[in-house]
Amino acid sequence: MSHTLESESAADWIKDLERLERRIGYTFHDKALLRAALTHASGASHRLHSNERLEFLGDAILGAVVCEILYRQYPEHLEGDLTKIKSVVVSRQTCAKISEALGLEKFLLLGKGMSTSPTVPPSLLADVFESMIAAIYLDGGDPPARAFIENYMAPEIELAADGDHSGNYKSLLQQLAQREHGHTPTYALLDQKGPDHSKCFKIAAQIGRTRYQAAWGRNKKEAEQRAAQNALSELNGETPPYLTEE
Repeated sequence: MSHTLESESAADWIKDLERLERRIGYTFHDKALLRAALTHASGASHRLHSNERLEFLGDAILGAVVCEILYRQYPEHLEGDLTKIKSVVVSRQTCAKISEALGLEKFLLLGKGMSTSPTVPPSLLADVFESMIAAIYLDGGDPPARAFIENYMAPEIELAADGDHSGNYKSLLQQLAQREHGHTPTYALLDQKGPDHSKCFKIAAQIGRTRYQAAWGRNKKEAEQRAAQNALSELNGETPPYLTEE
């Protein structure tokens, strides 16, 4: 699970960092920033050496990027609606969920007292996700930090905007794919038909090199959700619910 500062050699820790970099899709130039992002106050020699300052910065960056995405993506939404969506997307619960899906708790540096606990508190998981955002920003600038946020927050934005916290198959597939396969799902548009005002779209979910059963939808969002549901069914050894002619 998580580590104490004395629990493994420097060589092992470097291997862990490389594994984490592959998982998050970003390689740090300054490994000290990554280490700082993973260091809880209980495992730091001084609180200034923990991830608390990075968490402060990451929270602000996350909020700003999500606000811009919402502003551009939902031009018909009023300020109050955008505020409600944002509050869900950047909530501690959502940040902790993504952190857990990435398995960040396995790389945390904790004090001996906390490292013996069987579970990592959700608040700590949320903190390390925000710290990671700040570390990427400081190391590589705005583009990689923005890409990291967009990559992991896009399904959560859709979920919050729909106001339906169940049945978000894209979010479920992303969590499973990142946890079990180390990849983020992509969605391929295979076909479309119908007049411009009433098009249907055929989309397939793909994880790594594996493409799953495609699905038709009345819009791209619906087709992607159905494609994700098909992929989840196949991964569980079940028959996909939305079958199409190949």
